[in-house]
Amino acid sequence: MEKYSLNERINDKINEIEKYLEELISITPEGFREYSEDFRAKAACERFFEKIVEAAVDLAFLVIKSKKLDIPEGDKETFDILAKKGIITKDLAANLKDAKSMRNILAHEYGNVNDKLVFHSLTAELEKDINEFLEEIMKEYKK
Repeated sequence: MEKYSLNERINDKINEIEKYLEELISITPEGFREYSEDFRAKAACERFFEKIVEAAVDLAFLVIKSKKLDIPEGDKETFDILAKKGIITKDLAANLKDAKSMRNILAHEYGNVNDKLVFHSLTAELEKDINEFLEEIMKEYKK
């Protein structure tokens, strides 16, 4: 069995994230009221949020490995390492770390989930931040 190169794995992960993001966009209700009243849509959106953020962390780890950078102690540090090396901005790293925190709340149900905050993250932040992240990673690998 042939091993995939890191670059192939990075491309596969980018494609996976794009697919998840496209699905999320297609199922996200237009407004908060519809979101909060549709249990299935809310659950599906939350699950895609989790999958997108986890895949972004995986992608960050692959980039770190391919560039032979310092191994992070935890998932959130992956974004700091990429920012330190100028692969992504510090602002983007902070946004992605916030998304990872939100993902943890959704996945592990720490405390009460604030539906308004989740909906805002889904509709106003995640798509923008993930697209920016993917653009920066793709730029890095076209060098």
